[in-house]
Amino acid sequence: MTFEESKLKPETLKRVKTGGIERRFSMAKAGLIAGLRFAAQSTGHLFLPKEQRAAKQKESLSKEAIYLVHELGKLKGSVVKIGQMMALWGEHYLPPEVTAALHSLEDQTAALDWSVMYPVLLRELGKEKLNELEIDSVPIGTGSLGQVHVATRKKDRKKICLKIQYPGVADAIDTDLDSVATILRMTRLVPFNEDFHGWLEEVRTMLKRETNYPLELETTRRFREHLSRNERLIVPEVFPEYSSTQIVATSFEEGVSVDDTAVLALSQERRNRIAEASIQLCWQEVFELGEMQTDPNFGNFLVKIDHSGQNQDRLVLIDFGAVKQFDAHTLKYGIELAKGSFYHDSASIKNAVIELSFLPASASDKLFEAFSEVCFLAIEPFTNPQEHSVPEELLTDAKEYKWAESQLTTRIIKKAASAALSRHFKIPPKEFMFLSRKIMGAYTLLSVLKAEICGFKVMQRFLT
Repeated sequence: MTFEESKLKPETLKRVKTGGIERRFSMAKAGLIAGLRFAAQSTGHLFLPKEQRAAKQKESLSKEAIYLVHELGKLKGSVVKIGQMMALWGEHYLPPEVTAALHSLEDQTAALDWSVMYPVLLRELGKEKLNELEIDSVPIGTGSLGQVHVATRKKDRKKICLKIQYPGVADAIDTDLDSVATILRMTRLVPFNEDFHGWLEEVRTMLKRETNYPLELETTRRFREHLSRNERLIVPEVFPEYSSTQIVATSFEEGVSVDDTAVLALSQERRNRIAEASIQLCWQEVFELGEMQTDPNFGNFLVKIDHSGQNQDRLVLIDFGAVKQFDAHTLKYGIELAKGSFYHDSASIKNAVIELSFLPASASDKLFEAFSEVCFLAIEPFTNPQEHSVPEELLTDAKEYKWAESQLTTRIIKKAASAALSRHFKIPPKEFMFLSRKIMGAYTLLSVLKAEICGFKVMQRFLT
């Protein structure tokens, strides 16, 4: 069986490599194998015509990048999370083939065998609590830090999700970060400056937050309380009695993925309502709650389709491990940036980006103008078309924005690249990175739903 064939088949791992030496060795081994194979293939391409040689080089690079990412995925833990974060801004400095491979880390990873996971449950909850539950040994979801099993409470047949953290991954965070930093330093993929060190520390903080399951349990409870009045959203109930430092227990909520064919087959009106609920939540987190779920992975959302004929579909939010709270200064000027973009107020944008340290006050007027143009484009779906220009072909007769046809994310990236903005902050400020990750994820979701909504009305609520 070839590697390409094997990666299509589900895997079950017997253990997670958690020792510092073992994980470093695994990373070094995978990198060495990929590097040597790529070098050997490159040598074999030397005598090909120039165009053919370039195509073969890209093909080889893609193949070895996929192999390397596949091997890193087996390690689970923070290595995978770091790769996912790099994929978000790898366009600035990595070959497209490598960035595409890193994005595959956002897919489901191999599950850990039940013989490894059950002892974690037994140690954390004890036999008495476990005897209250019937637990399915096959996980319904796997990730880099843990996997989810469905349990049924015997006394009332209540279905519960048990999110179980892989043994040892929390202890390996510092080792993983040090190893990744060493690899990046050796390969010179990024400028190893103060900004990059700050970014690494933010990733360290984020990972330790994501492995803090008592914090996740409390965050889930808090969001459930915040959003309890929104009939279009469902936040699971928490069960502290079945939770611990390595287990988060929540209610099992029925639903299908956002990009499921059943969702995409819904009428335009129903898809619009789902889309509107998701983007309202995004802006509510920014403007009202002051904290947000920063992981835009579709796996963190489900759609509970209403089969009663009332067409009251609901969005289910199922993971609050990556919630980030923003300090008062960041919130104040982040909101000013959003308002400046919405009202096309370049002076407000300039003040906000200086306060947020996106750009120095000494930057040229031309650079600030270019940054403002990118902001105006990013807010395009929420612009009042009667006051500011929006491409006519992207609006319905009712002035609803056509997300599927907008190609907005691609246009934003091209706009920023043409203005050479990346030269002025090759390592994006960490707050900007998290915020843009969230918003771009929300934009992608709306595009997948082929939403047609009046963004101006959605945004106006938060600005008045």
